[in-house]
Amino acid sequence: MKILAIDTASDACSAALWLDGDVHERYELAPRQHTSLILPMVESLLIETEMALTQLDALAFGRGPGAFTGVRIATGVIQGLAFGADLPVIPVSSLAALAQGAYRIHQQKNILAAFDARMGEVYWGQYSVEGSGLVELVNDELVCTPQSVPKPGKKMEEWLGVGNGWKAYADELNCACQDINISARDVDYLPHAQDVAQLSVDYFKKGLVVSAEQALPLYLRDNVVRT
Repeated sequence: MKILAIDTASDACSAALWLDGDVHERYELAPRQHTSLILPMVESLLIETEMALTQLDALAFGRGPGAFTGVRIATGVIQGLAFGADLPVIPVSSLAALAQGAYRIHQQKNILAAFDARMGEVYWGQYSVEGSGLVELVNDELVCTPQSVPKPGKKMEEWLGVGNGWKAYADELNCACQDINISARDVDYLPHAQDVAQLSVDYFKKGLVVSAEQALPLYLRDNVVRT
């Protein structure tokens, strides 16, 4: 399985090539520089691995939720690459990629992922890892106030809080989850394309692919911009 993945849904910009389980990645924390970085990252990976886009099985991207401009950049880039190389696309939740990366680093099987959604809200998702080693969504992803985040049903188990939502709304989320056993928090971790790639391999096998024109962003919020 050969998949190119990108993610620009946060302040981080990254691209990764998954080549039969061997992962090559470019990652940079670079707010507002995604448009100038992402295509050179992709080109660098292809040169390093001596691959061409047409040799790949599919493309994957972090479809959001996340920063409005960043999600649009990833969508536009992946659509252009997919059209040019005639490849299918695998959309991957950026919250799921965040949770997958947190599991990869911390080996914590229960994860509460939160992005700062601005306007006094968070993008929120609950994930658990079973035997596959991949995160699975427990309930629906949603956007809500930090005071109203849905609490996990498995309160006695240990949970990891991950994402910048835990930094932006630390007091509110800690209060809302005060009866949950949150063993640790990683408030600075951001999504990596390598985790988008890992999840996309499983999605590809399940047939969760779309055409280039169907590769659309996920905002969760109807009102995505405010003047």
